[in-house]
Amino acid sequence: ALCRWRHRFKRTLDLRNITRNLSTNYDYDLVVIGGGSGGLACSKEAAQFGKKVAVLDYVEPSPKGTRWGLGGTCVNVGCIPKKLMHQSALLGSAVKDAGKYGWKISSPVTHDWPTMARAVQDHVRSLNWGHRVQLQDKKVTYLNMKGSFVDEHTIRGVTKAGKETVFTAGNIVIATGGRPKYPTHIPGALEHGISSDDIFWLQESPGKTLVVGASYVALECAGFLTGIGLDTAVMVRSIPLRGFDQQMAHLVTDYMESYGTKFFWNSVPKKVEKLQTGGLQVTWAGQDSGHERQDTFDTILWAVGRAPETKALNLESIGVEINKESGKILVAANEATSIPHIYSIGDISEGRPELTPTAIKAGKLLARRLFDKTSELMNYDNVPTTVFTPLEYGCVGLSEEEALVRHGKDNIEVFHAFYKPLEFTVAERDASQCYIKVVCLREGDQRILGLHFTGPNAGEVTQGFALGLQCGATYSQLQETVSIHPTCAEEITKLHISKRSGLDPTVTGC
Repeated sequence: ALCRWRHRFKRTLDLRNITRNLSTNYDYDLVVIGGGSGGLACSKEAAQFGKKVAVLDYVEPSPKGTRWGLGGTCVNVGCIPKKLMHQSALLGSAVKDAGKYGWKISSPVTHDWPTMARAVQDHVRSLNWGHRVQLQDKKVTYLNMKGSFVDEHTIRGVTKAGKETVFTAGNIVIATGGRPKYPTHIPGALEHGISSDDIFWLQESPGKTLVVGASYVALECAGFLTGIGLDTAVMVRSIPLRGFDQQMAHLVTDYMESYGTKFFWNSVPKKVEKLQTGGLQVTWAGQDSGHERQDTFDTILWAVGRAPETKALNLESIGVEINKESGKILVAANEATSIPHIYSIGDISEGRPELTPTAIKAGKLLARRLFDKTSELMNYDNVPTTVFTPLEYGCVGLSEEEALVRHGKDNIEVFHAFYKPLEFTVAERDASQCYIKVVCLREGDQRILGLHFTGPNAGEVTQGFALGLQCGATYSQLQETVSIHPTCAEEITKLHISKRSGLDPTVTGC
C-alpha cells in the first residue's frame, strides 16, 4: 500500500511538472514559509497588489514543550514579551526612586510573577489573533502547516495531525527564522535547562536563575530577572555583546553588576545535575585556571546563540545554497537565493541583521519588486538597535572598533561624554555608566560613522538620530542642532571633547 501511495504521489508530481511547464499556472502567486514579522509583512504587501498569497506557519514545541501562536519570535518569545518584562523591572526601580521624590510607599514592595506573566501572555495572544484577522482581511490564506520543498515550485504542507497537502507557487519566500541553541555536549543541559522560547511562558517564577551566555538575549533576560527581585547570575565564556562596541558593552555589564546581577567571567559550564531537593546543581570551570566551582539554581536559562530553521525545508535537494558553517541561506542584494524565484528574508539569511524591523522592511520591499515593478532594495547600512538591559544601550552605524578597521586610527575622531540624567539626581542613582560617543571621520565635514548611547529610553533617543545618519549627518550639523532641555538626548548635540584630546569628558552643570 505504501509503495502504491508513493507511486501515485510521484505520478501526481510528474503531472504537475508537465502541466506547469505547459501553462505556468500555479496554485499561488506567492507562498511564504514562516509566519514571523518578515513573512507576514511580505505576504500582506503582496496581497494588496491583487495576488493570490498563502502563508505557512507551524511552531515546533520547545524541548520543554512550550508552544505559541502566529507572529514568530518577536511577538511570542522575543521583542514584545521581553520589552514588557523589562518595563516591569523599570517600574520596580521607579518604586525605589519614588521615596526620594516624596511618595510614601509601604515596605516591603514585592513582585508577583504570575500576575505579570498572565498580563504579558494575554497581550501576546491578542497579537496572535490580530495577525490572523489581518491575514483574513488582506485575503491571505493562512495554513497552520509545516512547509518543505518538493521541487523548485512545489511545497508540501503537513499539519499537526500529519495530513499532507501539496501546492505550487510562482514565487516562494523563506522566512522561518531561528530557534535557540542548546549545548547538548554538556550533560544535563537539555534535560534541565530552558531557553528564551520558554522564559516568557512560565506560569511560576523561575526563582534563582543562572543565565548562560552574554548575547543581548542573555543580558536582557538577566536584567529583567534581577530587576523584579530574583537572584540572577550570568556566565560569560568570552566577551559580552559580541558584535557591539566593546566599550559600550562593558558599561552595560558594569551597570548590571552594580544593579545586583552576578557575573561569572571566563567560565564554561561542565554539567547540570538535578538534586533530590529539586534544585539544579551546576558545575563550571574557569577558562584560565581550570578551577571548578559549583552552585545550585532553580532555573538554568541557555542563551548561547540561535540556529536557523533550515534543516527541515529540504533545501539542498532543490539547489538552494546555504552556508555550511552557519546553516543560513546565501542571498543576493535582492534577497534571492541561488534559485531565482525563491527568496529568503530575516534571520535565516546569511549576513542579515537578526532584527524584526529589517525583516519587515525587506519583506515589504521584496513584495513590491515582485508585484509592483519597483526596484528599491533594502538598505542594511546604519540600522539602529537597542539592547534593553537595566541601563539601556542604543546604537546606530559603526562601532569604534569597526571604524578603526575600515578607516584607520588617524582618520577617525571620537567625541564623547559621561553625563548624569536629571532623573538620577534627586533619586541619588549612580550614573557612572551613562555615556555617549559619536564616531566621525576626522577630515572634511566629519561625517558621523556611528553613534552610541547608554541611558534611559535609549531606543527612543537612538531612533531619531538614526534618521540623521541615514541622511549623511556630520559632526558640524550635530553642533548646529538646537537641543531640547532638559533631556538626555541633548547631551549628544553638545558633544565637544574628543578622545584624542585626553580631556575629562564628564559633563558638569545643567
